[in-house]
Amino acid sequence: MVEFTVPEVDYTRYTNRQLAAVPLAVLAVALLVIGGWYVATGAPVDPGVDFTGGTELRIATDAPQTEVSAAFSSPPESIRSVPSENTYVLTFQAGSGVSTSQLEQDAEAAGYEVRSIDTVSANFGADTQLLALGGVAVAFLGMSILVFAMFRTFVPSIAVVISAFSDIVIPVALMNILGIELSLGTVAALLMLIGYSVDSDILLNNHVLRRSGDFYESTYRAMQTGVTMTLTSIAAMIVMTITATLFGIQLLAAIGTVLVFGLTADLMNTYMLNVTLLRWWKFEGVAR
Repeated sequence: MVEFTVPEVDYTRYTNRQLAAVPLAVLAVALLVIGGWYVATGAPVDPGVDFTGGTELRIATDAPQTEVSAAFSSPPESIRSVPSENTYVLTFQAGSGVSTSQLEQDAEAAGYEVRSIDTVSANFGADTQLLALGGVAVAFLGMSILVFAMFRTFVPSIAVVISAFSDIVIPVALMNILGIELSLGTVAALLMLIGYSVDSDILLNNHVLRRSGDFYESTYRAMQTGVTMTLTSIAAMIVMTITATLFGIQLLAAIGTVLVFGLTADLMNTYMLNVTLLRWWKFEGVAR
């Protein structure tokens, strides 16, 4: 059995500015990416069919992708291959002027077997998007209130909130770069990241504020549990992402990718940014 040991970091070698510079710089770049995407497209991240409405068609064929795309009277918004099943998944946005019956006729005329066809109306998609994003906002607000109620001190509480905010923003920016659309699955992944982030940050804050021992000893004790827990989750998500990609399960692959990047960001934010804010609060005459 492989034993994993968390190395002890000598935080005294680094100033608060040095530790905070990296996570704050990454957060700033992520916000710029999201802001630029919003200016260019009108949305901070591209919404998927779940939110915009449209039709998803799954067909079985071994024909090349260019031939499949040209077989339909209306060009698909996106097309992806599932090699393990010799199938293609085509997406047609709402308002493209093509009906499900027409899509089935085009597929059958080209000799393709229609495996499944799912349609979401534009109105239903808009309502779902509002509900999903509202859920994320409410979850984040509730988390923030709970954290402030637990610690009742501004700096340790805001450290948790900032870390959780960054853990969400960074994966959203990477979703734009990697072409991952916002869907019910990726929204669920963002909600899970709030939970992961709060878990690791509260673990750190509890050890520093409420356990015996000096600051660096308490930080290392928290890291022994927190880093091991987060790295285990990252490894599990990497396996899930690779497996889902090989079998063409796009939803699970997207969820796994978002969680891998979010959990990696959580390691950085918790043990660099959060530690910096706590150390400043403890040693710069701010703690009471």
